[in-house]
Amino acid sequence: MMTSNTVIKLHNTKTRKKSEFTPIDANNVRMYLCGPTVYDRAHLGNARPVVVFDVLYRLLRQVYGAAHVTYVRNFTDVDDKINATALARKEAGAPGSLEQLVAERTEETIGWYLNDMGKLGALEPDHMPRATQYIGQMVAMIEDLIAKGHAYAAEGHVLFAVDSWKQHYGALSGRSVDDMIAGARVEVAPYKKNPMDFVLWKPSTDELPGWDSPWGRGRPGWHIECSAMAQELLGATFDIHGGGNDLMFPHHENEIAQSCCANGDDSFAHYWLHNEMLQVEGKKMSKSLGNFFTVHDLLVQGIPGEVIRFVFLQTHYRKPMDWTEKKAKEAEATLRKWRALTAGIEPAANAAAAVLDALADDLNTAGAIAEMHKLAAAGDGPGLLASARLMGLLSDALGEWAETPDFDLSAYAAQLLEAREAAMQSKDFSQVDRLKAAFVAAGLEVRMSKAGVELVPGPGFDAAKLEGL
Repeated sequence: MMTSNTVIKLHNTKTRKKSEFTPIDANNVRMYLCGPTVYDRAHLGNARPVVVFDVLYRLLRQVYGAAHVTYVRNFTDVDDKINATALARKEAGAPGSLEQLVAERTEETIGWYLNDMGKLGALEPDHMPRATQYIGQMVAMIEDLIAKGHAYAAEGHVLFAVDSWKQHYGALSGRSVDDMIAGARVEVAPYKKNPMDFVLWKPSTDELPGWDSPWGRGRPGWHIECSAMAQELLGATFDIHGGGNDLMFPHHENEIAQSCCANGDDSFAHYWLHNEMLQVEGKKMSKSLGNFFTVHDLLVQGIPGEVIRFVFLQTHYRKPMDWTEKKAKEAEATLRKWRALTAGIEPAANAAAAVLDALADDLNTAGAIAEMHKLAAAGDGPGLLASARLMGLLSDALGEWAETPDFDLSAYAAQLLEAREAAMQSKDFSQVDRLKAAFVAAGLEVRMSKAGVELVPGPGFDAAKLEGL
């Protein structure tokens, strides 16, 4: 049931064009997002789809009513990487069986993930299924695919037969099967009929997590998990399937193949949305470049979750997003101004029409923020607050960080700079060391370079400790 006249338009990867979003059932709008494999903390790139699809979830609830939208985001809690982290713990002397250590690791990681995403202002989805809770549905779907001639068992494995869906396979990513084979880096195995055939089920050793099946004790392949969970929770066909564009092939392509073959038609998800990847200071995030960090790392450094969210929303989801320190500082300054403007007032009944229109135009969050700057400039606090909250900003829950006043540290930075310059002449650095120690004790990070001195408040900054310096 629509609660507004807003027309949402979305860019559908499947059709390669932007079109009006028409749900299968306006009383039951359904969306599925591929969630994390829970073997470690979420890095910054993992958080981008969470924030993007959180905004879409909020928009759908605004337009169709919160009771008429169902959002599913899964946890992959059976995976070789999880097994490897548990094995490393066992080898380090951790008590318990490998299966128990796997369960401990997934519980711990899911807790971290939900806590970190909550600090970014993400609403929890209506359903957060774990793959291990849906093994029975996966086995049933695999049996169905075998019965329909779309899969085959071989040496304890079950594989999807890509040739059985060859005329459709690759449509999402725009590749032909022959091109894929020519350029593929796929696992070559003697039991595969076609190099592109992918695993639906594989054997497990006795100590690894595994489940009984018609093909022996084993565990599911990655792709079948999402198909089975989506079908169980949203039905054979639903409205929107989302994820990062790194999942388009092979994960989403394989989901489409097995789900459509199980359904006996070419439906499954009607709209496919993919967000672009994240960079850091203009470079791809990687451990080798030293620019790889988790959401938790940033939070510990004192960068508020609301600031991270705001930086994300300044870039359209279909464009690469560049995380920079400069953007984070500018976002913090803007949010402080907006929070000051909206302090102690009630939001307007609805978000500003221009903000809602921007979001409805393929989630143009950058355009929506531009409209919010106009509201702020006009002094429209109620309109700004209602609009910001539609985007998950300026909520009371995310505002604790802004209660720390934006303390002017320029005089203290100048004091340290003057002491350093004097020490360069006298070679006596005792005053420099004394000031640095006092600033660190007050919760400041001291950054000294040829360009000058910068003092950055950390999460425990206490301005009272600077008195008398």
